[in-house]
Amino acid sequence: MRLVVQRVSSASVTIDNIVRGAIDRGLLILLGVAAGDTENDARWLAEKAAALRIFPDDAGLMNRSVRDIAGGILVISQFTLIASTRKGTRPSFNDAAKPDLARPLYENFLAQIEIALGRPVARGEFGADMKVALINDGPVTLVLDSRQRD
Repeated sequence: MRLVVQRVSSASVTIDNIVRGAIDRGLLILLGVAAGDTENDARWLAEKAAALRIFPDDAGLMNRSVRDIAGGILVISQFTLIASTRKGTRPSFNDAAKPDLARPLYENFLAQIEIALGRPVARGEFGADMKVALINDGPVTLVLDSRQRD
C-alpha cells in the first residue's frame, strides 16, 4: 500500500460537479492499494500518517502532527500510484490490487485513520472520476509505502 501525503492549506474533491469532500489546513492523502496488501498495511500507514510531524511548531520546526494541530484529512483512492514505469512509456497497472480487494482495504484505511486521528475524515469515492484541488503548503509531500518500513 502506498500513500502520497501532502501538507495542505486546503484541499477538496469534486465528483460530477459536486464537492464531496473538503478540508482546510491538514493532509491530502492519495492511497494506492497493491496486490497482496493487507489490513495490517492499512493500519500501519494510517497510524504513521496521523502521527507524521510535518507541521511547524512555534519555532517554525516541523514538530507537530495533523492531530496536534486539529487539522483535517482528505483521502483519495488512486490506483495509479502502484503503476510500474520500468518498461516503455505506457504505465503498467498489473501490480495494483483488483477492485474487489482494493475497495475493502481502502474502506479499512479510512476506518483506521479515523481511529488514529480521533475524528472523521473527508474522502473521495472509490473508482470515481474525481477532480482534486489543493494548495500544497510548503510544499511538503511525502511518499509512504507499507513495504518499505525501515
